[in-house]
Amino acid sequence: QVQLVESGGGLVQAGGSLRLSCAASGRTVSSYVMGWFRQAPGKEREFVAAVTKRGSSTYYPDSVKGRFTISRDNAQNWVYLQMNSLKPEDTAVYYCAAREFGLITRTPDLYDYWGQGTQVTVSS
Repeated sequence: QVQLVESGGGLVQAGGSLRLSCAASGRTVSSYVMGWFRQAPGKEREFVAAVTKRGSSTYYPDSVKGRFTISRDNAQNWVYLQMNSLKPEDTAVYYCAAREFGLITRTPDLYDYWGQGTQVTVSS
């Protein structure tokens, strides 16, 4: 079992950047497909990015493609989400998630472990 803790959220102006970090413990993160999701008040959890176990492939929805980049450091047990050109509609709680078995996916129900989330607020 892996434990996940997100950090790096905060308040930023539109057009700015933030880098979210996800620290994994309990088991090496290399055993998992890793994903980032977000949830705004009153909305469903939304897929943001995912990366394969070795980091060879990534997957983004059109809403963040070209602005967000997911990466991982398996040796140090970290996963990152670099967010550039932030927009007010990116405001949400961001969650890191791990999927032990199966392929890279955008479906939140297929992820097995979740962090507690970190708030990102983008002001206009």
